[in-house]
Amino acid sequence: MKLGHQDSGSDETLRRLAAMGVRHLCGPAPSARLDDRWSVEGLRRLKERVESFGIQLDMLPLPLDAVDIAYAEYPHILLGNSPERDREIDDICRMIRNAAQAGIPALKYNLSLLGVVRTGSIAGKWGARYSAFDYRKLPKNPTLSEAGRVSADEYWDRITYFLARVIPVAAECKVKLACHPHDPAMPHEAGYRGVHTVLGSVAGLKRFIEIVPSDYHGLNFCQGTVAEMLANPAREIFDVIRYFGVRRKIFNVHFRNIRGGFLTFAETLIDDGDVDMLEAMRVYKEVGYDGMIMPDHVPAIPGDRGGFLAHAYTFGYIQGLIAAVG
Repeated sequence: MKLGHQDSGSDETLRRLAAMGVRHLCGPAPSARLDDRWSVEGLRRLKERVESFGIQLDMLPLPLDAVDIAYAEYPHILLGNSPERDREIDDICRMIRNAAQAGIPALKYNLSLLGVVRTGSIAGKWGARYSAFDYRKLPKNPTLSEAGRVSADEYWDRITYFLARVIPVAAECKVKLACHPHDPAMPHEAGYRGVHTVLGSVAGLKRFIEIVPSDYHGLNFCQGTVAEMLANPAREIFDVIRYFGVRRKIFNVHFRNIRGGFLTFAETLIDDGDVDMLEAMRVYKEVGYDGMIMPDHVPAIPGDRGGFLAHAYTFGYIQGLIAAVG
């Protein structure tokens, strides 16, 4: 296992990351569209710039972000059958092929209609603000998303159509595609804003990885997001890591802790949540995971301009846990 990070990748930030011991990176996003920055030469230039700081570029994000579908770069992929959907998927396939030729071994992405939903924040350690979610605080009659009403079956059909197109390309090119779960989980029978968040449960993630069997189809395993799906994350998260880990479906880890669980939680500093993060690291080692372990949604600490103090603390904590498990 290795300490990693995801970042926009300015030269100043890359220098700081290198100084803090980060040697593996996801990002920066080359562009929101298929343009010259997504060309083979553009990706090679990006790779060379990142690696000039002594940091290996292990993964890039596709322009399929965790945003409300109204602001998505490639919205038609999840809006249903249309000529635009096929054109957008063709662009994604070209990005996969170009990444392979540029020597980038993995890409991460989201298949989200709602984006990341939160309801506020609470006070945390060192005066930090912890981003929080409480389903009871959501509007009782929310407006529908730009996608309208999307049943679970419709959502699965759209996801399956996408995977059937892109996973064979990824397998041919030997580029791993890592999908992030839906964040947060919503009530399974009701969803939110007309949308059933099918990748917002462990059962949904299990179904997802089986849709197109391939060594190149797996998860950007956000431990915090998965913990949000569970009634008792402190007890249940370890067996979830085992399930996906032994199947070699964990391609990247967002190593994040929370307080609470299903429908009510806060995103804490790494050592201030309910989950024993040392035990989690032991389980990743147990299942043979050897990829990046990276911070995610690190809370803001007052006076910490740019979040460098909070990230440095988290990097050091992760390094210590990796060393502790051998």
